[in-house]
Amino acid sequence: MQGFNVLHPMGWDAFGLPAEQYAIQTGTHPKVTTIKNIERFRSQLKSLGFSYDWEREISTTEPQYYKWTQWIFLQLFKRGLAYQAEVPVNWCPALGTVLANEEVVDGVSERGGHPVIRKPMRQWMLKITAYADRLLEDLDGLDWPESIKEMQRNWIGRSEGAELKFCVLNLDGRERDIQFTVYTTRPDTIFGATYLVVAPEHPLLMSLVSDSQRKYVEEYTEVASRKSDLERTELQKEKSGVFSGSYAKNPANGEAIPIWVADYVLGSYGTGAIMAVPAHDSRDHDFAMKYDISICWVVNPNDESDSNFEEPYSGEGILINSSNAELGLDINGMLSKHAASKVIDWAESTGQGRRKHILVLKFERYFCLGDIVSLPESELPVILPELDDFTPTGTGEPPLAKAVSWVKTRDPVSGKPAARETSTMPQWAGSCWYYLRFMDPKNTEALVDKTKEMYWGPVDVYIGGAEHSVLHLLYARFWHKVLYDIGVVSTKEPFQCLINQGLILGEVEYTACRDADGKLVSPGSADVLTEYCQERVPEEKVMKSGDSFVLKENPSIRLIARAHKMSKSRGNVINPDDVVLEYGADSLRLYEMFMGPLRDSKTWSTGGIEGVHRFLGRTWRLVVGQPLPDGSFRDGTVATDDEPTLDQLRALHKCIGKVTEEIEGTRFNTGISAMMEFLNAAYKWDKHPRSIIEAFVLLLSPYAPHMAEELWLRLGYSNSLAYENFPKANLEYMKDSTIVLPVQINGKTRGTIQIDKTCSEDDAFRLASVDVKISKYLVGQSIKKRIYVPGKILNVILDLKNVEVGSR
Repeated sequence: MQGFNVLHPMGWDAFGLPAEQYAIQTGTHPKVTTIKNIERFRSQLKSLGFSYDWEREISTTEPQYYKWTQWIFLQLFKRGLAYQAEVPVNWCPALGTVLANEEVVDGVSERGGHPVIRKPMRQWMLKITAYADRLLEDLDGLDWPESIKEMQRNWIGRSEGAELKFCVLNLDGRERDIQFTVYTTRPDTIFGATYLVVAPEHPLLMSLVSDSQRKYVEEYTEVASRKSDLERTELQKEKSGVFSGSYAKNPANGEAIPIWVADYVLGSYGTGAIMAVPAHDSRDHDFAMKYDISICWVVNPNDESDSNFEEPYSGEGILINSSNAELGLDINGMLSKHAASKVIDWAESTGQGRRKHILVLKFERYFCLGDIVSLPESELPVILPELDDFTPTGTGEPPLAKAVSWVKTRDPVSGKPAARETSTMPQWAGSCWYYLRFMDPKNTEALVDKTKEMYWGPVDVYIGGAEHSVLHLLYARFWHKVLYDIGVVSTKEPFQCLINQGLILGEVEYTACRDADGKLVSPGSADVLTEYCQERVPEEKVMKSGDSFVLKENPSIRLIARAHKMSKSRGNVINPDDVVLEYGADSLRLYEMFMGPLRDSKTWSTGGIEGVHRFLGRTWRLVVGQPLPDGSFRDGTVATDDEPTLDQLRALHKCIGKVTEEIEGTRFNTGISAMMEFLNAAYKWDKHPRSIIEAFVLLLSPYAPHMAEELWLRLGYSNSLAYENFPKANLEYMKDSTIVLPVQINGKTRGTIQIDKTCSEDDAFRLASVDVKISKYLVGQSIKKRIYVPGKILNVILDLKNVEVGSR
């Protein structure tokens, strides 16, 4: 409506665990369920009047789509970005699949709650680390929320430091032939390293564990294998570990320091071992305090006021307690930065280590494939077979392994017998590039036509949840950069502007607490929530009291009032069909926007729909007129051909300006408020000029398209208003021509009057004379003079010596 070609598409992404697990649980083929759900969702979306271009509809599960997902994988493989490696993975025996770290919570699968173990498996990996520098650097040019960009920066990471060697000691203190290489970003603190920590999955671990500690180490590593990397590295979790029974020599001072096993160190990060400096790292400090390990302070803050020597100091400063003449290293008195360089130089010259920088990308996506024989691109798509039995095999093989006749095939190049790969790429693969297919959805010769990609790309506005910040969004950026490098796309980034929409929570739930005797009590502390039984209270038994909610029948009992995320298990899901049936689609649309700014989380209240429903009813009656005696409405509208008055034009253009501004700022709620204000003003008019009404209907149309289209038709137009120009505000009409003028009597303010900016002194005095509050000070008084400063003040000076006859 503002003259732009807008591509607003919709599609379906159904591969993955949710569809697979539902199929297993219900015995319904996932294809049947997927098609049924797509039809259902499509029907609901269309009923709500969303302006999607349905001619561009796509589904990632259709061969004409996943042909190009397979094609992209072949390009990754050809460039060495897809490779095989044996790595520890999150294996879920019940689901028969490898899970990403984000899919494991408290040692069980997020979906289904099945136990998950860590075990090494041969995997295909995508080498996203090859693009880490570009993924970091190109964030700066994106119009994204800074919090999301920071999450991606932290997730990718870039760390510079050193690798240092620590020799393992035998029982009599002599060096063994085992060395640990540790990675550290703070080589300047090496004199403060009082213990080493190795990851439970470190390949050298069992070679150094003492006989007395072996049982405890094995038990600990078994428990650690059931945790995801995210759980293990969570900063807030209590640290745990076990002593290996062995010691290593600190290369800087020659001291023997204990070697511990702890799950907060990951085998996939750095070398899988760290030197722990508890005086200058909060995580190491917590661990040392818990297990009574010595602490040595080696960095003094530049600001002496920060010197504590009780709490860990992680900043830079001046080195202390950091000298050993025998081993040839002295960094006392040096600044941290210079000390770190000297330690690295010393390590390289003595063979004790080297300079190193690593990328701390938290994960690389993986999936199983077989022997490395890629199909020619002409063989794509590899069509998935129809399977009646899609349950897990129980052997770790994917369900596709049951399609024996499909698995057995021949290499199209050599003609030799071959077996198809039976594991598939994870569900996120299809969603990594779907935005490109929307640009050219029916192309059978290419992923996307270059001319169309250059016209539409990149995506101007992407609206999605913050939960996608380091999963979908990061991998879509990775794939896009690969496609850029091979000439498929013309831009370095896929999504120029990102807006995170807030979550809509379920209706507020009220909960009462009972003690052990069954007596109702008020929740006064966190202990109450854990020690007392809780029970739901119906809303009709609740009332507001100050800032709290209480029981109507016993106001002394406070209740817990909380809104939760909508879920079927809580029974607080709102079905849009029910709302549409009772209030209409426009009321649902309007209420979701009126609840608050798009970016904020909001709490649903079915009762709140009534307000916007009344607003739409008033809008209808304003344009169409009051209902006839039989309840029906007249044809056409009550709009007249009169020229609008200045006040009407001012009300309209003020509304246009506000609505336009708030739409562009995704503050739809305040845009609706502006239309409500206009409606209140319009109801006071005797006549409603057509030009004013038509502009208002166009303003309303993005919010309530169904009613707006009906009103547009009644106004005499046969074509959809979707192709009309959006009203533009005239700044001349938006200027406020009236001001509030203070009125003083003998220098004391007695009230205010509203006047036109060009009001004369005589007119201002006349308005003040008839004002209820001010006139009582003027009746019967003799006026000595008037002081009038246009637009600022009117001061009336009374002659108290010459009071007029009849005055009191």
